[in-house]
Amino acid sequence: MRLSPFARLDRVIAPAPAPGRAAFLFDRPFAHRGLHGGSVVENSRSAFQAAIHQGFGIECDVQASRDGEAFVFHDYDLDRLTPMTGPLDGRDAAQLDSIRLHGDAGAMLRLPDMLGLVAERTPLLIEVKARDRQVVPLCLSVRRALEGYRGPVAVMSFNPEVSRWFADHAPRILRGLVVTEQDRPGLRGEVRRRLALWRSKPDFLAYDIRDLPSRFAAAQRRGGLPVLTWTVRDAAQRETAAIHADQIIFENPA
Repeated sequence: MRLSPFARLDRVIAPAPAPGRAAFLFDRPFAHRGLHGGSVVENSRSAFQAAIHQGFGIECDVQASRDGEAFVFHDYDLDRLTPMTGPLDGRDAAQLDSIRLHGDAGAMLRLPDMLGLVAERTPLLIEVKARDRQVVPLCLSVRRALEGYRGPVAVMSFNPEVSRWFADHAPRILRGLVVTEQDRPGLRGEVRRRLALWRSKPDFLAYDIRDLPSRFAAAQRRGGLPVLTWTVRDAAQRETAAIHADQIIFENPA
């Protein structure tokens, strides 16, 4: 099949990973923020233990405390999941250590503690939540946590600067670009996605299931980039994912 000029540029600027480098992504589905629901809180010790017990991979989120330490937590604010209020990055790590998740979920986990809990027993996807170009403190914290960790693990982010930082400073760590087309339709969105691809140089894409099938995702997949999809929640989305992606990040274990 004849490649378009853009497709040829994609393969030169953001080439697919070497054979086998991303193989573990195909191994099993990933539980979104751990296997949670009901009394089990997302991104908690119990959610991660449940995913391991049932044989799933784990997707989790990390963001930086005020002093740059990586904590496993999704929201930028503490309000929804803890008794506290305000932005997570407004508190130092020592302050966050004392904050407990709702119910019996226990304390917020630092990334090294979460890695110790998983103990290389299942594949991990770590979404690095960095909102601007100042990604260095959080990326450094993640890299430090992963030093010596031998289990299958990848980092990923909506922010192309994160994947680019790992490409430049920790190239052995598998890295991905998280993509949604929901807020960027049309030609302007296509341009932004391609520029993000070229900037980030990812080993895989994690694509919004609502956007599949996607011409952009399909082109990258044909070029050898694995495509994961999030967040799969029902049978219809699983069928879509089976055709247009290589693995799912899911909620709802049924």
